[in-house]
Amino acid sequence: MPNPSNSHPLEEYEAPSHNDLLARSAALLDQSKRRRSVREFSDHPVPREVIESCLKTAGTAPSGANQQPWHFAAVQDPETKSTIRRAAEAEEQTFYESRAPQDWLDALAPLGTNAQKPFLEIAPWLIVIFLQPWSKTDGQEQQKHYYARESVGIATGFLIQAIHHAGLASLTHTPSPMGFLNTLLGRPSHEKPFLVLVVGYPADQATVPSITKKALGEIASFH
Repeated sequence: MPNPSNSHPLEEYEAPSHNDLLARSAALLDQSKRRRSVREFSDHPVPREVIESCLKTAGTAPSGANQQPWHFAAVQDPETKSTIRRAAEAEEQTFYESRAPQDWLDALAPLGTNAQKPFLEIAPWLIVIFLQPWSKTDGQEQQKHYYARESVGIATGFLIQAIHHAGLASLTHTPSPMGFLNTLLGRPSHEKPFLVLVVGYPADQATVPSITKKALGEIASFH
């Protein structure tokens, strides 16, 4: 078994009992079943400390060679959110009018989405997730990041779960292309916007599409 010189013993781990394993997994499943992507948000403020805690949770995600190839730009400023909305809606309008193939539009139709994205302004927080294909070493040499997209996807999953666990709602939003976000948020041109995560409380009268999730037998197999 590998034992690098800079490693140390695994600490503070106590194997739960069989019953605890079942209870913990069932509790998380029950909570996760209540998670829904919300498109109608309240403007009720969310403390920055909550967002910071959720981002720290995202930062615990595993990554290729532990390179942690992500940056989370948390946006609360109303003017910046308004600018992001205008730019995103311009891209979305083009998407719906000419860029999206008909089969994609057909797939989106049951969800009732369109080019208007008021939630980008109304929700108290937007978290723009950037993927870093490479970084610079202390010697300012370019260092490639391995499995960057997979790593950022995992960290994003951690973040969504943390936000839901805290009692908030979220929505993944991916205007395409998203290059305008680098300019608006002052991020280096080599970073790639991965997605915009809209975060806050659902509006009082928020509705969600009537959808179902695939059963276990449709998404998993045991060998």
